[in-house]
Amino acid sequence: MAASTNEHTRASVLNMKWFMFFIFGTVSVLMTFFPIYLQHLSFQKSAIGMMMAAGPLVSIVANPFWAYWSDRTQDIRRILLIMLSGNFLIILAVFQLEQYAWVYGGMLAFFLFQTPIFSQSSSLILVAIEGTKHKFGSYRIWGSLGWAIMAIAAAPVIALVTIDRLWIVYCGLMLISLLLCYRLPRASTESLVRSSTGFKQLLRNGTFMIFLLISILISTPHGLNGMFVSIYIKELGGATWLIGLSAFLMAIFEVPVFLLLDRYMKKSLQTMLTILTIVSGIYALRWLLMSMVTEPWQIIALQATHGITFGIYFYIGTNLTSFFVPPSLRATGQSAYTIAWNGIAGVIAGFLGSQFLQAFGYQTTYLGGMLLSLVGMVCFIWMRFRIKIKKEGVNEVDLHS
Repeated sequence: MAASTNEHTRASVLNMKWFMFFIFGTVSVLMTFFPIYLQHLSFQKSAIGMMMAAGPLVSIVANPFWAYWSDRTQDIRRILLIMLSGNFLIILAVFQLEQYAWVYGGMLAFFLFQTPIFSQSSSLILVAIEGTKHKFGSYRIWGSLGWAIMAIAAAPVIALVTIDRLWIVYCGLMLISLLLCYRLPRASTESLVRSSTGFKQLLRNGTFMIFLLISILISTPHGLNGMFVSIYIKELGGATWLIGLSAFLMAIFEVPVFLLLDRYMKKSLQTMLTILTIVSGIYALRWLLMSMVTEPWQIIALQATHGITFGIYFYIGTNLTSFFVPPSLRATGQSAYTIAWNGIAGVIAGFLGSQFLQAFGYQTTYLGGMLLSLVGMVCFIWMRFRIKIKKEGVNEVDLHS
């Protein structure tokens, strides 16, 4: 019986890792090449920015909506299956459309199912490994590997079949992700307290709200770069395979970052805030250097720092969220973090950032990103020295008055 249980546990672990690999890889293919597809449809940069901002905008509603049903049903896997199925069916329709208004409307529906996937996947892993020796980073690195490998592997395929057949590659990968999702553990969360007022409780958590506001500052230039870096590479004369290489380098260096953090990072509040202060400074340096590039290879080299900036911020942000909020609101807390990082910041980047980019160009836009990152760094320094821990335990952190 013990051997059978161990075998089942190993199978569940492997299934979760492969799911992370394919779902991140699938989204990587779309997010890397979809802006190029929109440019192929002759859309302007501002129109593309507004299109990509639809995802973050919808996520502000989608994340709490799906988090509520995850907490209510106590079955994250079922919610993931619904989201992936809707994702697959809607994108099939979107790729048959060409008029901007129709494409935009279709993408609004698509993002309702797509944007919460990562936060719900993280919640499933955190619940599934709770009370075990497994660590979050050992699962999340499979997502990074999927993002990296799929992006670079898809580039020559897309170059061969042409960008207007991007949907074939994406939908094929999404089918694999759906099949893997069926084999995920149910990750029963019976120990969690169901709550329909989770977000109201989080709004009263002042420390967590301050953390989310700083995250918006840091994530806004990050999101704008993600929306337009592939177009920037193409405008500087880069080939399709270079765009895939850029996405590969962005994600592949997340792997050693997650492994090192799993092994060596001390999960104390002060340590994590100190690291985020340093990461914010590195973000500022990254955007300063991006404002100076003149060749595609320079962009690609700087994309390699993504593993340090986003990789560390994502890992620590996920752990801080679990630190700041009680276990009964874990899915809701992760959704709030996603809303801040991808949602609100993405809306600002897509609607305002794209207009700024079209008006002032890449150099000035990246310098603006540097300034936002520096402000975030100063805020983390302030938070680091003003924070106070009442006692050990979740949700017992406040700032000095």
